[in-house]
Amino acid sequence: MPSGCGSPSCNRERGHTSPADWLLECRRRGWQPDGLAVLRALQALDRAIADRGGQRRARPYLAGQLRRMSREVDPS
Repeated sequence: MPSGCGSPSCNRERGHTSPADWLLECRRRGWQPDGLAVLRALQALDRAIADRGGQRRARPYLAGQLRRMSREVDPS
């Protein structure tokens, strides 16, 4: 079921591609990925890191992905 769904086969294809780049690739392939769900998951991760601390090296990467995803996803 090629839908950018997070299944094992989709995850293998995605490899180390960032969430924002994979969203664009899924759209290029004609799939209908749920960008809003990805954005919400990244926002939840950001909140968890803010609450619990740590993940110093992940913070700049996550901030960049949140900026890119916010531009790519229509929240309505």
